[in-house]
Amino acid sequence: MGLTTKNLRRVLLRQIYALSLLTALICPSRRLAYPQQAAFTANVSEEYLKSAADQERASLGLPPLRFDAALSNAARRHAALMVQHNSISHQYAGEPDLSHRASDAGARFSLITENVAQAPSTPMVHTAWMHSEGHRHNLLDPNVDSVGISVISRNGQMFAVEDFARSVASLSVLQQEGIVAAAVRATGVAVDGTGEDARQVCGGDRSAEMTPLPEFVMRYTTDDLGRLPDGLATRLQSGHYGRAIVAACAAEDKQEFTMYRVAVLLYRGGQSAK
Repeated sequence: MGLTTKNLRRVLLRQIYALSLLTALICPSRRLAYPQQAAFTANVSEEYLKSAADQERASLGLPPLRFDAALSNAARRHAALMVQHNSISHQYAGEPDLSHRASDAGARFSLITENVAQAPSTPMVHTAWMHSEGHRHNLLDPNVDSVGISVISRNGQMFAVEDFARSVASLSVLQQEGIVAAAVRATGVAVDGTGEDARQVCGGDRSAEMTPLPEFVMRYTTDDLGRLPDGLATRLQSGHYGRAIVAACAAEDKQEFTMYRVAVLLYRGGQSAK
């Protein structure tokens, strides 16, 4: 039996947790290290939804989603609560919200969204999501690259959760600095070095203590180290600066959304940065 609009409204909910972020995707050819995650074995229904999502995305020229065990563990815990309550919701009383659930499970992300549903079969779940504008948007969002899925069957009903995210790789300080340095060099500005000298400006403007003094300092956060902020790129391409120092700053206290913190110091042409 087909699902009517009335039924869809009854069985579907949508909620998006989004963080302002740069729109360019992390270059897929770069080798990124994602954090180790607790094991998760997908059941047949979960594999079906993953395959169905990838097929829908492929029809639009989008890449397949990376299966994320941490997201799936977070999704499974939430699906278990839906079964317990015999209802669907994005958050129950006493339960953390989506971003905290995913972070607590070990996921690293700068964007996260969620689809939930209850239906008699897994294909009906996917069909319902694809016929709901909000759920369809989540599933086909080009800004997400990872997914966690959980489906629990109970009393002839499938309780399903899909958590989509834009993952942030777990990189060392030197790896972070190397990616930013490469982007700076691509503008024609030399990078003297990375790290120790520049890191003193991470916590505040201490550039006045440096010798020689940088002419410009930018501190910023990003989930894509390979893309420079527009303001920084404009200065680098101005021809006024000849050398730079790059520093990856220590992460702030644990937050559910993951962003890299960077400082770039610019020096005029011929000036030696030390």
